[in-house]
Amino acid sequence: MKRLITQLALLIAVLCVSVQAHAYDCNVGGIYYNLNSSDKTAEVTKGDEKYKGSINIPESITYEGASYSVTSIGRSAFRDCSGLTSVTIPNSVTSIGDYAFDDCSGLTSVTIPASVASIGDYAFYDCSGLTSVTIPNSVTSIGTFAFGDCSGLTSVTIPNSVTSIGSGVFYGCSGLTSVTIPNSVTSIGYGFFRDCTGLTSVTIPNSVTSIGNYVFCDCSGLTSVTIGNSVTSIGEHAFYGCSGLTSVTIPNSVTSIGDEAFRGCSGLTSIVVDENNTVFDSRNNCNAIIETATNTLITGCKNTVIPNSVTSIGQDAFYDCSGLTSVTIPNSVTSIVRYAFFGCSGLTSVTIPNSVTSIGQDAFYDCSGLTSVTIPNSVTSIGQDAFCDCSGLTSVTIPNSVTSIGDGAFSSCRGLTSVTIGMSVTSIGKSAFSLCSGLTSIVVDENNTVFDSRNNCNAIIETATNTLITGCNSTIIPNSVTSIGSFAFYGSGLTSVTIPNSVTSIGEDAFGYCSGLTSVTIGNLVTSIGEYAFYNCSGLKVLTCLAPNPPACDINAFTGIDKSKCTLYVIKESVNVYKIADQWKDFYNISEYDGVDDITVDADDAATLYDVYNIQGVKVAGGLRRAEMSDALPHGIYILVSPNATRKEKI
Repeated sequence: MKRLITQLALLIAVLCVSVQAHAYDCNVGGIYYNLNSSDKTAEVTKGDEKYKGSINIPESITYEGASYSVTSIGRSAFRDCSGLTSVTIPNSVTSIGDYAFDDCSGLTSVTIPASVASIGDYAFYDCSGLTSVTIPNSVTSIGTFAFGDCSGLTSVTIPNSVTSIGSGVFYGCSGLTSVTIPNSVTSIGYGFFRDCTGLTSVTIPNSVTSIGNYVFCDCSGLTSVTIGNSVTSIGEHAFYGCSGLTSVTIPNSVTSIGDEAFRGCSGLTSIVVDENNTVFDSRNNCNAIIETATNTLITGCKNTVIPNSVTSIGQDAFYDCSGLTSVTIPNSVTSIVRYAFFGCSGLTSVTIPNSVTSIGQDAFYDCSGLTSVTIPNSVTSIGQDAFCDCSGLTSVTIPNSVTSIGDGAFSSCRGLTSVTIGMSVTSIGKSAFSLCSGLTSIVVDENNTVFDSRNNCNAIIETATNTLITGCNSTIIPNSVTSIGSFAFYGSGLTSVTIPNSVTSIGEDAFGYCSGLTSVTIGNLVTSIGEYAFYNCSGLKVLTCLAPNPPACDINAFTGIDKSKCTLYVIKESVNVYKIADQWKDFYNISEYDGVDDITVDADDAATLYDVYNIQGVKVAGGLRRAEMSDALPHGIYILVSPNATRKEKI
């Protein structure tokens, strides 16, 4: 029985191979066909060998004494035939199937006869060598991505016979410079001309009622577009990234404009809405699109003047408008919503009026040219990443009206040197000031009941929990702090830090990406160190941990530290314990701590002048040479700071 089953399995395998190897009915003149015996028609198909060179398909063939009319080119018939250079299709063919010539990169010319009524999905996709194609008047439908990625195609005329066009028909045809859309077309589908970077102008006929999502997305060479009076809807991202587009006119028929329809049109200087449009307007020649019913400005450009009647700056209104250099927001505006000025890298000044109550998520994200901003007393909330990556911003004052600052609100503002937190702030999100590597001064209003910067510590501390949530380059951690919060010093310019004995835990990413950090002292009560707490502190040379028992560490707590060059100091009684403790044992050099450790290894000389701080960080002397210190100072441990060296030393 077992032998019989094995024999049957082998027979089935052989039959499968036979079917796969001969998935056609006949080969006549080097072309493979499938035959329909009932109506005596033949369809060109793929065979054992890939087609190459020039192929001339006949109108009919004779096989085993019978004549067959060739009426179609089947699915994937010439797919991946990179050696195919040209093909002649006879007048008998009425349809070209899906993927028929997909990826025929060597195909340079094809003649489509007047008999063809339909061109299938992906029919000529990625025929990068194809430079021109003539679509005859007989064609009524063109399938999805039919000519997608035909990068060599330079021009095409769509005949009046075409009534149905699929999505992405000319997607990625980067060489296409001109196209004629006939009056028979009523809708232009998803991604129709997306990434046609060579396209410079296009006229959308009056027959078209809808422009789909991403239709002209990333057509960076497009300079002008005429939208017909019959168009009622413009889809999401329809003209996204058309950086060369300088002007646009919205006809009176348009009632719907999708999100980010004109996002990234950085060259746009003129926007006009037909005065008879009842849904949108460009009042006062403002060079913007305003939603009439809500008075929301939904699309602006570098020449926009915001009218006094506008109440809201809408989502993505000026997104990636790199040519915008300054903007005055009138007193009528109450909200600046998410992404409103995202990526406006040329924006150097903005005036926010007292009427604005909220600044939305990513509202000014990556406005790298912005050097200062005044947040008025009317604002109550600053959204997530609102000013993230504003690298030119040097100072910010958060007024007493603000109650919440979102996650990452000022993250990556590397030029920011000082920040003042008002008395009303009750919520500060994670990483609100992360990667602010230039930050040296943090002050919390003394009347704030939720946060404080006790002892002029240059940090934000959550009062109720004694958790330090944000620090900076000059932070001195007070002895009353019990926890270092997540991302507290993430990406700061901190060079050395002493974590006092009051602290019991260090949160995730607390000192992550502090690449300039050379020395860390961890107090004796720390019991836990979170994930990536010291991630990529690549400059760390000295790590001192005074906890008798090795704190529990996440496996990635010290990832990115060169453990062959960073010396770990621990108290004498604990050296052997640290040498076998997870994460701690990875340090090559674990030594006994003698009460003094150099914070840097920078050399000095006898003439170097130091400012001297006690172990609590209070300056006790200045301008002293090391030789003068024993006479000038009481015995003890001090921190010596010069332009080239920072060290702890016992006097």
